Amino acid sequence: MQLPDAETLCRQLAEQIHSNLQPNTALIGIRTGGEWLARRLHALLGLRQPLGVIDVSFYRDDYGARGLHANPQRTKIPFPIENTPVILVDDVLYTGRTTRAALNEIFDFGRPACIELAVLVDRGGRELPIAARYCAHTLPEPLPASQSLRLEQTENGNLTLRLIHA
Repeated sequence: MQLPDAETLCRQLAEQIHSNLQPNTALIGIRTGGEWLARRLHALLGLRQPLGVIDVSFYRDDYGARGLHANPQRTKIPFPIENTPVILVDDVLYTGRTTRAALNEIFDFGRPACIELAVLVDRGGRELPIAARYCAHTLPEPLPASQSLRLEQTENGNLTLRLIHA
């Protein structure tokens, strides 16, 4: 399968978001791929609110089955959530469980004006009724569960997509 260029997709996603930006919009990236993407989008969009980063390790509904992520990190939301329009950013949308966990954690910080989801790639395979408002690329057919799509960041900061076979 030929994967699209992640840098091009990032710029396309920024263009989609820019056309609908509300005043005072804040971005929250989901670690790790969503964080890298959110950092890039934050710069491309020139947002005033500082960037938030969320680690959903303790909010996942499969925490008992999967165990703790190898390196959980602290969630940092350096702006008031209350009544703030938020764009939640992740690299790949699959089952929707990571997004659900992120929503639960965000609401522990307060009640935003709205939350929209932005993803680089929708790989199909949803288990929950979650859809991205902004999506740069949708795979023509869902990937089998034995494969995953991962966003990686090179040493020079470029973003790349990689297909991984389990």
